[in-house]
Amino acid sequence: MLSAKTLFQEILDNDESYRLFCSIAASGEAQGGWENARIAALVPEGRRELAPRIVRHGADEDKHGRIFNALLKKRGLPPVEVPPKTDYTMLLEQQGIGLAHSRLRGEERLTERDIITYLAHSRITEQRASEQMQLLRRYFADHPDIGRAVKMISNDEDNHLAYCHEELLALAREGHGRTIQRIMRECALAEIRVYRDVSLAVMANMGRILGWSRPKAAVLAAGIHAVYAYERLVGWRRMVTLEMPERRNALGSPAVPEHEYA
Repeated sequence: MLSAKTLFQEILDNDESYRLFCSIAASGEAQGGWENARIAALVPEGRRELAPRIVRHGADEDKHGRIFNALLKKRGLPPVEVPPKTDYTMLLEQQGIGLAHSRLRGEERLTERDIITYLAHSRITEQRASEQMQLLRRYFADHPDIGRAVKMISNDEDNHLAYCHEELLALAREGHGRTIQRIMRECALAEIRVYRDVSLAVMANMGRILGWSRPKAAVLAAGIHAVYAYERLVGWRRMVTLEMPERRNALGSPAVPEHEYA
């Protein structure tokens, strides 16, 4: 029976598909770490109180990248070059979502509007990350190789999502509500397209590695398109709601090193 659990298990059991999975994840997390570090360095003077939490966000993402690379090393596998069509972060930037890397490489201070854009973009992408890690946690929390990493990363992603909610609500109370909603809607609609395209590219690569039959590949592709159709119709709305999280000040302390989750 084809299910999310059996699909992930098949990917985890094969060295080459596992290698690609971890390499894609490590690359994306490392890129997120760099972006947050640069944003923290360029925060406008009027929002300097945000900098420590942005630094913590970036430190978590860097940690996740190291963990995925450590999982590869544990199985004696070197990372593989990430196929461009599976590069979620790069494709989002190409769609004009979030802050341009050319801007982040400079030294000019960001504006308050840039900070709103950053947080709105993060609200969308952290929703996706939180949901993906919850799925992996449901099936593989007790897995001998990845269980500890999955639980730790899942907890961090939930913290990141809570942080975005809390910060955006504070900005909305300052009068930025309409701007926040407009940017979140634009980001959500672009993200679901990118997520569909990346999912199709990842599944195509996995299918090639694992030798999936044409009918199996077609069923998986149809499932991805069905998810996109649902998200395009109504599912995107879950990404643009704001509510006060149960986890308050979720990034108000230093990042916990990965070795402390042994």
